[in-house]
Amino acid sequence: MTEPKPDLGPRLPPRWFIRAFWALHRALYSITGGRRGLRRPTEKNWGMMRLRTIGRRSGAQRAAIVGYYEDGPNLVTMAMNGWGDPEPAWWLNAQARPDITADLVDGTRRFHVRAAEGEERERLWARWAVYDEGLDGWARRRSRQTQVVVLEPRPDG
Repeated sequence: MTEPKPDLGPRLPPRWFIRAFWALHRALYSITGGRRGLRRPTEKNWGMMRLRTIGRRSGAQRAAIVGYYEDGPNLVTMAMNGWGDPEPAWWLNAQARPDITADLVDGTRRFHVRAAEGEERERLWARWAVYDEGLDGWARRRSRQTQVVVLEPRPDG
């Protein structure tokens, strides 16, 4: 008799498809000069922003488009890498240099990033679940806890 397989949650598309989708999304943003590819969060949908970090090894500017929602003056996203197991490069870069820039529909803003912990993390995770009912199922696919990332506005901009 074989052991039952653990429930890994919803099935993901192949990794190559997820990577190609995000590459096309970044290309759309670039080709349109930023006129397409970003959106504000609404009551029912998360928004999309473009994060710019400095590479922890290269020192070069890197960009990633991620989902987010607003929590007072802060923005909240998750370091999930398309639900793949490795941490996303933007999050590794932001941990090394936590002062980042975000391009939003209404302009560019500067933030300091940090991982939410404890009760704050639980509250922010539950709020994200409003946008994605399958959140816990997706998260079970990773061998590590998915970081909830808080972007706090910097006073300089």
